[in-house]
Amino acid sequence: MSPASSSGARPVILVTGNDLAPQALALLRDFDIVYAGRTPSEDEIVALCRQHDPAGIIVRYGKVGEAAMQAAPSLRVISKHGSGTDTIDKTAAAARGIEVRAAVGVNAGAVAEEALALLLACAKSVVSLDARMRAGHWDKATHKSMELAGKTLGLVGLGAIGRRMARMAQGVGMRVIGFDPYAKDAGDGVALVDLDAIWRESDAISLHCPLTADNRGMVNARTLALCKPGVIIVNTARGGLIEEADLLQAVRSGQVGSAGLDSFAVEPMTAGHPFQQEPRILLSPHIGGVTPEAYIGMGVGAARNVLDVLAGVHPA
Repeated sequence: MSPASSSGARPVILVTGNDLAPQALALLRDFDIVYAGRTPSEDEIVALCRQHDPAGIIVRYGKVGEAAMQAAPSLRVISKHGSGTDTIDKTAAAARGIEVRAAVGVNAGAVAEEALALLLACAKSVVSLDARMRAGHWDKATHKSMELAGKTLGLVGLGAIGRRMARMAQGVGMRVIGFDPYAKDAGDGVALVDLDAIWRESDAISLHCPLTADNRGMVNARTLALCKPGVIIVNTARGGLIEEADLLQAVRSGQVGSAGLDSFAVEPMTAGHPFQQEPRILLSPHIGGVTPEAYIGMGVGAARNVLDVLAGVHPA
């Protein structure tokens, strides 16, 4: 789709992607929409900011840094098409008085379902057994999978996604504990614990927190050594939460029984990544929040955030 013309008097919204849900476009009907294309580079985003001087940016893919902000004097809001804002330089935005907002919670169901799918696939060896069957094997007499009922799930992050994951895990009979430094309570039936208890007590750990300077690399050789042998690690949040080399070593040693990952330190993953050769690491291309319903919800949420900031509406 070619960029909309910004030659008229209407303000421009730059979308760092190649599409936006029709429901979101309807909300932004008074703006010219410029698309940066699929997975734009940071330099391409800067060039489009310089060319079109957008009033707002809706971030789908790529990074929006200080250079892009400096190239857009009219920029007032950067709105994330989703919940994770780690690809936006929030320090630079604050210095410029540019508001950063996220469409929090709109894809919670989709991401929590992906986390549950990865957990079940790890516990039940779904992928490896499928491969064995296709190779002509019948492992009924030798394979034993993990039964999740009665096991402990540790959640890092108790926002909308983490709480949804908690309810689903409780539905299969798991004990759920959670850590979140910002949570006042953990939700029904969830024990609020410190982070060390997550490592020590959990049979499976699922990450549902934003990536910050404080928690980058929180899953590492030290914390994995504290875990129960054979622990399952699930990450549908941000790849930077995990020291990937440490996780790989822990999987190969058996300290981690298996891992289900939907996000990675560098995306997209390139050929030759060592995870690709490890059968006990299940890989998914950061599609936890990619459903038709979530696509609409994230687009509408991002558009509404743009409109609220430009109208001077502040969160309650």
